[in-house]
Amino acid sequence: MPERSPRERARQAVEAAWRIEWPRLVAGLTRVVGDIGAAEELAQDAHVAALEQWPRDGVPANPGGWLMLTAKHRAIDRIRRDATFARKLELLGREVELDEQPPEPAEAISDDLLRMIFTACHPVLTPPARAALTLRMVGGLTTGEIARAYVISESTVAQRIVRAKKTIATRKVPYEVPQGAELTARLDSVLEVIYLIFNEGYTATSGERWVRAELCEDALRLARILSALLPGEPETHGLAALLELQASRTGARSADGNDMVLLADQDRAHWNRLYIRRGFAALARAHTLARTRGGPGRYALQAAIAAVHAMAPTAADTDWRRIAGLYAVLAQRFPSPIVELNRAVAVAMLHGPAAGLELADKAAASGALDDYHLLYAVRGDLLARLGHADDARAAFLRAAELTANATEQALLTERANKA
Repeated sequence: MPERSPRERARQAVEAAWRIEWPRLVAGLTRVVGDIGAAEELAQDAHVAALEQWPRDGVPANPGGWLMLTAKHRAIDRIRRDATFARKLELLGREVELDEQPPEPAEAISDDLLRMIFTACHPVLTPPARAALTLRMVGGLTTGEIARAYVISESTVAQRIVRAKKTIATRKVPYEVPQGAELTARLDSVLEVIYLIFNEGYTATSGERWVRAELCEDALRLARILSALLPGEPETHGLAALLELQASRTGARSADGNDMVLLADQDRAHWNRLYIRRGFAALARAHTLARTRGGPGRYALQAAIAAVHAMAPTAADTDWRRIAGLYAVLAQRFPSPIVELNRAVAVAMLHGPAAGLELADKAAASGALDDYHLLYAVRGDLLARLGHADDARAAFLRAAELTANATEQALLTERANKA
């Protein structure tokens, strides 16, 4: 393979920085200019400037800081030459603040992301719009990635995002973290969005990489901030526990994000013990608080399942009876076909593939999982263990067709060939 030219390396650095820094950039600019749409425009201006300058001048030592500073300077330039733009942003009196503002500390960046989440989760928006907007604005996901996460069309996602931003602008939704009862009312949507951002990082819906660690870290940081902000809410700790425990495995799940190491095959010595300890501590807080709230919530129950895996020194030591029991409680309190599918996997480990396949088929009966590739991956595994090679091969190939992640496609195709 020929060595890439310095210019090509610089362009790739631009795209990498843009992908990683875009959510923080837009969130920070929204705080400065008070308008999400304007912040996006300024961020895009900075992106174009980087494409022009980095190949010529070299990649800066702090790409994110360079993009933010450039965007702020573009804001000043546009205000000075465009009175309409100035009126839109109401910034004529803030030019000096923009010019003299010091570099953003890490805490301010995190706070900006949290403000963006609560703004995107405002009650004036529908729940689907809240999730789509936050995944786009905070998670940095493309409309295609969001569409695959929700199993809907890309055009539907794009329309939701456009309408959501328009509603926020016309209703003058404040860019802030709410307080009191309003904060509590918006918490469920915020928790769901953080969870979905983490999931996209933990198992990417598309592209060459199976794991996008930067998204996992963004979600984990937001979950920690949220649990500190709302220390009396059990599910903030439940979500933090779940993400800590799941994130503890990230280093063992792939190498450079380009291969897959399934749970049973992971080297548990590479699991992050600090994250596991944090997860156990957060789970303990969640359970203590939940005693007066009618029992643990959906995130605390999932965290309890992850904790069972974390306590097993090897895959063979996993307490599948405990996991199957926790999934039964989760299915009873928060029923869904995906929970039932996961319960089928646990039951298969406990009682054999036939019992698991029966539950998987029941989960599939509603048709809600018809386009969910993991249904077919689970069925393929169970059918292979039962010796039904042809049916297993067909299931694995169907799973490979339904996923847009190249790494998953390769693994599923390989399993089909070996069935």
